[in-house]
Amino acid sequence: MNNKEVAEYLKLAEKTAYYLAAEGKLSGFKVGGSWRFKESDIESWIEQQKANKK
Repeated sequence: MNNKEVAEYLKLAEKTAYYLAAEGKLSGFKVGGSWRFKESDIESWIEQQKANKK
């Protein structure tokens, strides 16, 4: 998934998704200067966020 797809999936602004990745809060990797994400990593991040709110 690219940054735009992740932002849409998480219902965030693209800039917010970018900052989360740049700060290491959202697991991703760069390819040619663009962030890429594995869907399984995004799902894990969502579950982690749910657990932290309890």
